[in-house]
Amino acid sequence: MEAVIEWVTQWGYAGLFVAALVAGSILPFSSEAVIVAVAAMGLDPVICVAVAAAGNTLGGMTCYWVGTKGKTEWIERLGVRPQRLESARRFVAHRGAWMAFFAFLPTIGTAIAVLLGLMRSNLRITVFAMLLGKTLRYAALMAVFYRLF
Repeated sequence: MEAVIEWVTQWGYAGLFVAALVAGSILPFSSEAVIVAVAAMGLDPVICVAVAAAGNTLGGMTCYWVGTKGKTEWIERLGVRPQRLESARRFVAHRGAWMAFFAFLPTIGTAIAVLLGLMRSNLRITVFAMLLGKTLRYAALMAVFYRLF
């Protein structure tokens, strides 16, 4: 992981964008380590937050897209009981596309994005809410890094 982070940080903002995109998708990766590394290199923290949030949102929207292509039967074949799926669907449906705000959460965030895609939630609200949540997460991380809290 350390070698990957070193390679990505050499690419600056572009590397951060790619790292955040990968981390936002279903692939496991730590964009947090990369954003801290590039900020420590002296890159502008505001631009770092914007680039990471954009990349991570795009990665999260790939999960949404996967959800739009999926079928309930596919999810049930993965071992998710129909009752559990229906319960999750009601939970997300009640709260709507604004649930995308929580797509920054590890593991459950990916599930939220896929489920929102499966349910064909409002795309504009989904993107906005996801971008907002991811931006606030990266901003908080930078605030901690620069000891603003």
